[in-house]
Amino acid sequence: MNRILVLYDSKTGNVAKMAKLVTEGASLVADTEVRVRSVDEATPQDLLWCDGLALGSPTNMGILSWKMKKFWDETMAEYWMKLDGKIGCAFSSSGGWGGGAELACQSLLTVLMNFGFLVFGVTDYATKLGTCHYGAVTAREPRTEDAQATCRLLGKRLAEWTAVCAHGRKEEHPSNKMSERKLPG
Repeated sequence: MNRILVLYDSKTGNVAKMAKLVTEGASLVADTEVRVRSVDEATPQDLLWCDGLALGSPTNMGILSWKMKKFWDETMAEYWMKLDGKIGCAFSSSGGWGGGAELACQSLLTVLMNFGFLVFGVTDYATKLGTCHYGAVTAREPRTEDAQATCRLLGKRLAEWTAVCAHGRKEEHPSNKMSERKLPG
């Protein structure tokens, strides 16, 4: 069984909405169990349980939120070197376009890499204009089809990579599903 954790912080509810969409995407991959936890309720056991992690945070000054940083600095500190080889990705909502959401995703991915996660980008497009090369991003809530589809694609790709890397399910490799993938434009 593929085990995905969607862990998020959400100050205004926008990242929580993104987390729901990421969860929907991950659930599209067969034999995948998904847990959703806010940073306020998550435990180290949730991180030990999962094969793959989608980490979400509001964008605060171009980086992850203080609550998410504190969780990794304090709650997870003693678990450093115990999460090696898990698959990870990121998502973030900013106050507006150009508000630093991709930078926030980079800061989330940096945390994951420091804990030994293998992180990935998504090369294909969710819609004509929607992509998540660095993670799923949106300005405020994910209202548009582009934003919603991008979140779902990120979750689906996390579940696919986890199925391949953690469970040897080669049929889930994205290159085996080229007819489903969208190119730019």
